[in-house]
Amino acid sequence: MKHFYSFILFLIIVQFSFAQNSNTADSVKHWKFGGTYSFTINQVSLTNWQAGGENSVSGNTILNVFGNYSKNKFSWNNNLTLAYGLSQIGDESLRKTDDRIEFNSSVGYTATKNWDYTAFAIFRSQFTDGYDYPNDSDLISTFFAPAYVLGGLGMEYKPNDWFRINISPATGKITFVTNQELANQGAYGVEEAEYDTAGNILTKGENVRYEIGGSVKIIIKKDLMENVSVQTQVDLFSNYVENPQNIDVNWDFLLNLKVNEWLSASLSTNLIYDDDINIIVEEDPEGNAVKKGPRTQFRQIFGAGLNIKF
Repeated sequence: MKHFYSFILFLIIVQFSFAQNSNTADSVKHWKFGGTYSFTINQVSLTNWQAGGENSVSGNTILNVFGNYSKNKFSWNNNLTLAYGLSQIGDESLRKTDDRIEFNSSVGYTATKNWDYTAFAIFRSQFTDGYDYPNDSDLISTFFAPAYVLGGLGMEYKPNDWFRINISPATGKITFVTNQELANQGAYGVEEAEYDTAGNILTKGENVRYEIGGSVKIIIKKDLMENVSVQTQVDLFSNYVENPQNIDVNWDFLLNLKVNEWLSASLSTNLIYDDDINIIVEEDPEGNAVKKGPRTQFRQIFGAGLNIKF
């Protein structure tokens, strides 16, 4: 574990060292900043509607910003995504439809025409509590439970300005579960608590899980035609020590259809498979989990509304 900590710490130091050098030694002309902000809302109101149905309202907001630095053979790319969505149907309470915090940072140094030596770091978590609806008292996630930190060394292939693939055979992954109740349950792959025969906790669940493996990241960002753009990122990770054949997948996809300067429609999807996340697949009549196991998670959001590009 000491070597693992040293590995992650090294990556963080590299990132901030390059940041400090670029800010003090170079002018702003080597930086490129930008991003997009979108807000969509959907509402249904029914009065004496004989065909049936319920009133509903939902909203979703996404902020995506980047800051990229490039000079000679050196590059430093940073991207932050913040997303949140809520929905209310009928008399039910507000429920989340989206909740993401993700930061990606990578530094590169040109090796050949299309290849760079790279070091990268990724952070993922969420803003607020998540529940196993319709049971709004069964907490299944919260801020930093889970949170993921990944860091790796490898090479990146960039044949053009819209496609990149990063291959990192040396990748560290840390999973944080800071909520002790979830940690005691062994949520998100951490070591669960040990109990005596009376159900008393002998040893609390671990709050951190460490993994060493390899990763592949594929990024595509391209204008398909006028006012139509696509952005997708696929992250793959394999744990060398435990079940390396069960590859973790995190795939984000965003399709933007621009109507005019301010209005647009968008389709976003997110597919996740994590061998360490057990999902209830069978319950007894009292609602207790009988069978759990890893499953593919999928979310799709389509909406139209305000879109600002800067």
